[in-house]
Amino acid sequence: MDRRYASQYRLLYERHWWWRARERVILELLRRCGLPRGQETILDVGCGDGVFFDRLSQFGKVQGVESDPAIVDPHSRWSQAIHIGPFDDSFQPPGRYSLILMLDVIEHVPAPEAMLRKAGELLAPGGLIVLTVPALKSLWTTHDDLNKHYTRYTKQSLRAVVRAAGLSERSSRYFFAWICPLKLLIGWKERLLRSKPRPPRIPMAPLNRLFYGISRLEEAALGRLPLPLGSSLLLVATLADSPPGRADRAENLRKRRS
Repeated sequence: MDRRYASQYRLLYERHWWWRARERVILELLRRCGLPRGQETILDVGCGDGVFFDRLSQFGKVQGVESDPAIVDPHSRWSQAIHIGPFDDSFQPPGRYSLILMLDVIEHVPAPEAMLRKAGELLAPGGLIVLTVPALKSLWTTHDDLNKHYTRYTKQSLRAVVRAAGLSERSSRYFFAWICPLKLLIGWKERLLRSKPRPPRIPMAPLNRLFYGISRLEEAALGRLPLPLGSSLLLVATLADSPPGRADRAENLRKRRS
């Protein structure tokens, strides 16, 4: 990660509308999956300084993996729960996890199948892997360059990677659809002006609140619909031969009641 970006990552996560809105999307998904509070074993891959741990801990015991030691404060309350190093065979936890999060992680590696296979090896039967990735190559901006992204995904391309890793998709959807026109305009402007990558900044408070509000409104109105596009993509996966988990049982119950 860019050093300037890394130095302000926690502040961005805690205050920037995009991180706040994405966190709400993930938490609402986990609640819909029917995860019993306090009973899960959770792994957050690419966890930074444990920025999501406070909220994830409502569901159970949380651990993390972070490849960039510069992001992790050794004196933070969560530092002992974070393995600093790559997410590969050097990470050998004592047990398996019922929930593995990989939030905007796999776009940073050229061969994401290896990371997903590792996640599959660490997943308990019936467990879930939750992925988010940046979506649609047409929305590429200098922010992708700054983050050293290898690609932006479509549903089809992400499904192919998931299948190649021996996993099975349970659900997928785009979100942050309202951002797409803005990112298209930003990308065109950057190519025209040959702009250099710059770390993101927290918008002025009124804009920050407005963008967060629009994101929440979109999620409330359209979050259950199969949107054809979005600037982000969410996919829930499990082991290909795994029995139905809580997410499937909850969805089946919802369908029977409707």
